[in-house]
Amino acid sequence: MMIPVLFGITLITFFVMHLTPGSPVDGLMMSPEVDAGAILRLRETYGLDRPLHIQYFSWLSRVATLNFGSSFRDGRKVTLKIAERLPATILLNVVYLFLIFALAIPIGIISAVKHNKAIDKILAVCVFAGYSVPAFVVALILMMYFGVELGWLPVSGMVSINYEFLPFWSKVADIASHLVLPAVSTAIGGLAFLSRYLRSSMLEVIKQDYIKAARARGIPEKSLVLVHTLRNAFIPMITVFGLLLPALIGGSVVFETIFSWPGMGRLAYEAIMARDYPVVMGIGVVMAVLTLIGNFLADIGYAAADPRIRYE
Repeated sequence: MMIPVLFGITLITFFVMHLTPGSPVDGLMMSPEVDAGAILRLRETYGLDRPLHIQYFSWLSRVATLNFGSSFRDGRKVTLKIAERLPATILLNVVYLFLIFALAIPIGIISAVKHNKAIDKILAVCVFAGYSVPAFVVALILMMYFGVELGWLPVSGMVSINYEFLPFWSKVADIASHLVLPAVSTAIGGLAFLSRYLRSSMLEVIKQDYIKAARARGIPEKSLVLVHTLRNAFIPMITVFGLLLPALIGGSVVFETIFSWPGMGRLAYEAIMARDYPVVMGIGVVMAVLTLIGNFLADIGYAAADPRIRYE
C-alpha cells in the first residue's frame, strides 16, 4: 500500500499547491520593467501555461527517475537543495526522538507503578500542562527566557559565526548548544502524549492474570515491571511511534522557521512563500517517503515485540 498512498499524497499536494493564490511569476508583475510578453515566456518556460493535469503527469514522469527538476528561484537542482538541508532535519529529529523516549518511558513507568500516589498526580499535572500549551508558544517562552533574558543558549541557526575557526570538540559543543532549544521545544508535546499513553498501557497490562500469577510466584517487582509488564505495554507504543513521525516531520516546518534551523522544514517554508513549486513538491515527496517508511517500520516492530503477531 505504500506506493498508492505515496501517489495519493503527491496528487493532493500538487493540486493544493497550484490552487493556492499566486504563482512564481507574481513578483515580476510588480516590476514596471518587465512587460507582459516576458511574463508569458517565463510561464511557458516553467510549463505553467499548460493544464494542471498535464503539469502533474509531466512532473510525475520526472520524479519516477528521481528528477525533481530545478528551483524557480535560483535554478539549482531540487535534489541538491534537499540534500544540503536533510542532515540538519535528521539531526534535530533524532535528538527529539531520543529526548521523548528517554524521558517518557521513565515517567510512564513511575506513573503506572505509583498509580494514584502523590508522584503520579504531580507528574500528571506537569505532563498535562506541557501538552496543553501550544508547542510554538513554549518555543517562544524558552527563547525569551534562556536565550534573551539569561543568554545561556543561542536562539537561532545551527552554528555560531565563528564555527569554522573552532576546534573539533568546540564545534560539537556549539552545535549541541544550538540544538537544545529547538529539540526541547519540539519534544514537550510528544513527551506528554507518549508518557500518558505508556502509563495507560502499563496499567492495563498490570491488571492481566499472567502478571498476577507471576507476582504470586515470587518474581521480583523490578523484574515484573521492566520485563513482563513493560514489554507487553510497548506493543501499543509502536503504533504511537508510527503516528509521531508524520507530526514530527510536519512540525519541523514550524520549529525550523522559529529557530532559523537550516533544515528541510525551513526550506519548505521559504519555497511555499516564493511559490517555488518544484522545491515544495520535492520536499513533499521526501517527507511522504520518510513518513511511510516510519509506518512500515512500525508494522515490522509489531512482530518483533510480539511473535504472535504476523502478517501473511
